[in-house]
Amino acid sequence: MSTLMSLKTQIAPADDLQLARQARDDANAFAELYRRHVTRVYRYQIAHTGNVKDAEDLTSQTFMAALEGIRSFRGSGSFAAWIMGIAARKRALLFRGNRPEVPLDAALHIPNPGLPTDKAASQRLQMGHIRNALRQLSPERAEALILCYFGGLNAIETGRVLGKSEAAVKMLLSRGLRDLRERTSLSLEVDYE
Repeated sequence: MSTLMSLKTQIAPADDLQLARQARDDANAFAELYRRHVTRVYRYQIAHTGNVKDAEDLTSQTFMAALEGIRSFRGSGSFAAWIMGIAARKRALLFRGNRPEVPLDAALHIPNPGLPTDKAASQRLQMGHIRNALRQLSPERAEALILCYFGGLNAIETGRVLGKSEAAVKMLLSRGLRDLRERTSLSLEVDYE
């Protein structure tokens, strides 16, 4: 399994739609959605900002906006894509089009309980190469990779956030991974499901 694939959050959205409906009137349901998705939102934000304080602030703003707008969630897509769309808009408001240089390996400071210590150490070593290579990608390719691997979204969900088709996202991911392979000499894999 590749370094990036091991970062992908594995959250089953089985009952997210039901919880989102319940969250309109039940704070406990929204709290459960928060618990399920806070790590993916934080990883996404830290991958972009490289700053813990900014990432925490943006994560908080994302969930406050989601709580205020939960009635607008219609369930036509996944809750994960909806919340990551809010996260992307909050980030865009903060940076207003600026593309800061950030240490993407900061997103690895969030422990992954399923990852053995030796693999975590190897992953951190490889992230230096990936971080530098990701900075050299086009913004669209980098954003697609960050949404998929740090945000844990699949190609359809990433397409919803980026306003692109699933096929376009798969192309961005494929080309982005190819570019990363060329820049890092790592054997990376992609799971479009």
